[in-house]
Amino acid sequence: MNGPHDLGGQMGFGPVAPEPNEPYFHAEWEKRALGITLSCGAFDAWNLDESRHARENIPPASYLGASYYEIWTRAVDTLLERHGFATAEELRTGHSLEQGRVPKRVLKADMVDGVLTKGGPCDRPVDTTPLFAVGDHVRTKNFNPTGHTRLPRYARAKRGVVEAVQGSFVFPDDNAHGRGENPQWVYTVVFDGVEIWGEGADPSLTISIDAWESYLERV
Repeated sequence: MNGPHDLGGQMGFGPVAPEPNEPYFHAEWEKRALGITLSCGAFDAWNLDESRHARENIPPASYLGASYYEIWTRAVDTLLERHGFATAEELRTGHSLEQGRVPKRVLKADMVDGVLTKGGPCDRPVDTTPLFAVGDHVRTKNFNPTGHTRLPRYARAKRGVVEAVQGSFVFPDDNAHGRGENPQWVYTVVFDGVEIWGEGADPSLTISIDAWESYLERV
């Protein structure tokens, strides 16, 4: 979807200002926000792609006015209500009012290290061979979906060259909406600056993205 999260190439948001020796958290509540997000994710009721899509659906004014972990917690509220773990009134008041859905799994303190170490691998085998190879000239498709996608706006309908075949991975555009993992081959595609940014771009600049196979066509 074309949402407030997809800011690549947008102007008017000020410079990127990296913070020297930036801490992991800027406030104590951010630690709790991370813990709640991980704990709710362990319920096994939604996947990473649905979680991303919930963040993308936050109204633009709220999204752009929120900090990183505020965006996380607002998305968790959406997911908890959507999947029956809490009602809107419970989330508003902070109090349990009725029996909600029971989680399939509860993340306990002694499980955290193992869960974080395992991570959430999304590589999956496929029966097909890659359609593209290193060195192939390709063009990304031009589409504006209402659902989740990992192809950014600035890289649509652009010509590039395949730099690497990364393997086969869960297709997030389907997985975010309960249509199955439907894995595809993923490629690193490199574009030059002029192709992406147009007239006036630095001609020495290149940019690369990882693109699922269905995002690409041969040129």
